[in-house]
Amino acid sequence: MKLVTGGARSGKSRHAEQLAANFERVLYIATSKIFDSEMEQRIAHHRDSRPSHWQTIEQYRELNSVINEHNDAHEAVLLECITTLITNVMYDAAGDKPEDDWDFDSMEQVVNQQIDILLAACESSPAEVILVTNEVGMGIVPENRLARHFRDIAGRVNQRLAQRADEVWLVVSGIGVKIK
Repeated sequence: MKLVTGGARSGKSRHAEQLAANFERVLYIATSKIFDSEMEQRIAHHRDSRPSHWQTIEQYRELNSVINEHNDAHEAVLLECITTLITNVMYDAAGDKPEDDWDFDSMEQVVNQQIDILLAACESSPAEVILVTNEVGMGIVPENRLARHFRDIAGRVNQRLAQRADEVWLVVSGIGVKIK
């Protein structure tokens, strides 16, 4: 498993796609949901930048069912992106509750369950799995309660993923540096 991380617009997606391009077949797992026209445009841009022969699946939960189907060592599975997955799982766990009533500890447990499922699938798959995530801890501490909790949860998830990954790449200004 390879983990590619970096800040927003750092070039991490392009770096991960270059890693995946070395394989005969690529399954691209898109974790984003379209919730407004801007997000629709971002997804379209990402979709248009990928080779047309790559298979795309849009899913962010229970990813073992997708990854376990792809068990060829000549194939890559590229998941874009972990932080979007975390966001979607957190909002699912919140349900209709107002933000002031969110239980971030229980939300993190739900996120960790999905990450456990993902890690087990990644580690059992002979396919090369490449995970993309945002480095969210290099800026100032957000003043918004939700943003602080999200940053903390995403940071802990990223640490777990990096610890278990065979390779970790940090991308800055379009340049990937292998840090593990």
